[in-house]
Amino acid sequence: MSIYLDASVIVPRFAEEAHSGVVDDFLARNDQDLLISDFAAAEVAAALSRLVRMRRLTEADALTALGDLEIWRAEAGSIVELHAIDARVAYAYVQHFKLKLRAPDALHLAIARRVDATLVTLDRRLGDAAGPLGIAVELLQTR
Repeated sequence: MSIYLDASVIVPRFAEEAHSGVVDDFLARNDQDLLISDFAAAEVAAALSRLVRMRRLTEADALTALGDLEIWRAEAGSIVELHAIDARVAYAYVQHFKLKLRAPDALHLAIARRVDATLVTLDRRLGDAAGPLGIAVELLQTR
């Protein structure tokens, strides 16, 4: 089975932060096909941009990280394109109000469901929402 990585798992792979070790450990012991969507890559770029604005990362380092992300996506996994149905399914998911889903999280869930992959995330709310929607999830435990 394949695993779908959301941005919360990808960012620590390319920008040193508190959860980088947890992500590195997971990736080192994983032998499944990694699925990384164009949407997740866009979220990673936005997160790196935010780190630049906060002066926690230089623009040059952010651009290097983005280049490394593209190489890694091509070598370590499969790139998943967005489909119109993903947005429609995400729209239905956010209507499950008790799940408290934000639209980007619902989109990750919709993509993971469409490609029949286990969602891997550091985001507890997103992980908790996956089960009731019938989506396999692995919530990485932070230290």
